[in-house]
Amino acid sequence: MRCLVIEDEVDTSRYICNGLKEAGHEVAACRDSADGLNRAMTEAWDVIILDRMLPNDVDGLSILTTLRGIGKTTPVLILSALAGLDERVRGLRGGCDDYLTKPFAFSELAARVEALYRRASARDDVRELRIANLRADLTKRTVERDGKTITLQPREFRLLVYLLLNQEQVVTRTMLLEAVWDYRFDPQTNVIDVQISRLRNKIDNGFAPPLIHTVRGVGYMISAAPR
Repeated sequence: MRCLVIEDEVDTSRYICNGLKEAGHEVAACRDSADGLNRAMTEAWDVIILDRMLPNDVDGLSILTTLRGIGKTTPVLILSALAGLDERVRGLRGGCDDYLTKPFAFSELAARVEALYRRASARDDVRELRIANLRADLTKRTVERDGKTITLQPREFRLLVYLLLNQEQVVTRTMLLEAVWDYRFDPQTNVIDVQISRLRNKIDNGFAPPLIHTVRGVGYMISAAPR
């Protein structure tokens, strides 16, 4: 995976780049908006990590707007110290694919970047997702397990698809909130746990092996492996 990191804070940039390189990815770093925009426009990247607050009072969203304006669809993860709901919504409406507030754990950043890459890769050629004896048809929006149709509400289907796109990976409540609920709920709400419980009852109750697992203190994982 080729990642472009546009971040002016030296320590933060080094932290991100070193971690991604250790994970086996190719990484380039830019610390000013002009260089970052030029490389984002002229080179091919799988994911761009873009800071909101760049030198000379440049808002990273202006770079994002330019990229989307010329038709660049490269997934963009915004980094920002601006944690307010309005700012996150502004970033999403501006065309970013994900929004992570500072300070952050590298493990979460890496998981989000990899999820963006998988989603982008899956957009054009994946029509169904499978794990064990469960199949989700993305075109017909239907779900089957062991040949039996399982009826899901739209939010439940979206939640299942997100888990399947990240199968064998832990997804945090924050990740689910941002990807499935579009920031509409407080992170402390139990809506995620309630929906996970309903989804688990529908796709795991009466079937084997159990697929949805709780990772205590972290989040959830969909996996066919015993836990």
